Amino acid sequence: MDPYSLAVRNTVEVVTEEELRGLLAKSGRKVYAGYEPSGEIHLGHLVTINKLIDLRDAGFEVIVLLADLHAFLNRKGTMEDVARLAAYNKKCFEGLGLTNVTYVLGSDIQLSREYQLLVHELAQQITLNRATRSMDEVGRQMDNPTVSQMVYPIMQMADIAILGVDAAVGGIDQRKIHMLAREYLPGKGYPSPVCLHVPILNGLDGKKMSSSQGNYISVADSEDAIRKKMKKAFCPPEIEENPVLQVLKHHIFPRTGSLTIQRPEKFGGDRTLTSYEETEQAYAAGEIHPADLKNATTEALIEILAPVRKYLEG
Repeated sequence: MDPYSLAVRNTVEVVTEEELRGLLAKSGRKVYAGYEPSGEIHLGHLVTINKLIDLRDAGFEVIVLLADLHAFLNRKGTMEDVARLAAYNKKCFEGLGLTNVTYVLGSDIQLSREYQLLVHELAQQITLNRATRSMDEVGRQMDNPTVSQMVYPIMQMADIAILGVDAAVGGIDQRKIHMLAREYLPGKGYPSPVCLHVPILNGLDGKKMSSSQGNYISVADSEDAIRKKMKKAFCPPEIEENPVLQVLKHHIFPRTGSLTIQRPEKFGGDRTLTSYEETEQAYAAGEIHPADLKNATTEALIEILAPVRKYLEG
């Protein structure tokens, strides 16, 4: 794939495509994504991880921000808790192939005088209403937000500035924060970042992915656990909002490029599909049974997650 196609595949929005093309024509371009340290890295995280790998392969210098201070502000635990999780998450990312990139611990840069002064300058300009709206989809317990959570989006803007990146990657739930950065950073002498947004995937039951519901697959899950979870996965005849097809589109094909459906000759025999589009069309036409699709997806998922399990065990 050419660098532009690689950069934009499986995104739901690029702000803006013209600016991205301009970046790709330059050398020394940088992109970042930030991750609040969490207990488990799961398929929801893997969407942005895959995009960062795409951008690395498209010639970007990639910076991964392990946002420990953000997690603390968003009520995810003590600084000691999130520091331990940040170290674990970094190991997961490396096991998933996110190597030859730069990892930065948030608190290593976010407590400097330069950074804090920029945060306060931005805070003078951004209304409480704008800050609240930007946090609605990413904040915890936003029915009763704390002052710390209003600082969160302003810090994310400062991250972009202080890290000196040209582009930011995030789920579409990060859009409002990224738009604040595009609007306000130029006034402080920093360039407006190009923003690449990826979708928020459903959980395996077709509902919002949630750790409390157990409807996700962790990259550290055993083969048996993955098979058990995938066996229960929602896989309707329809294409839209089908979590199994989402796994194929965003996780399997970007890493393997093909999928083999294994089935007895009386049901059509084995079939190898070489693109997600071909798979979707065949499934929509009823040429692939949901059970066969789930089985093939399960084994492919086990294969692509095997390296990270081995890396974590090591």
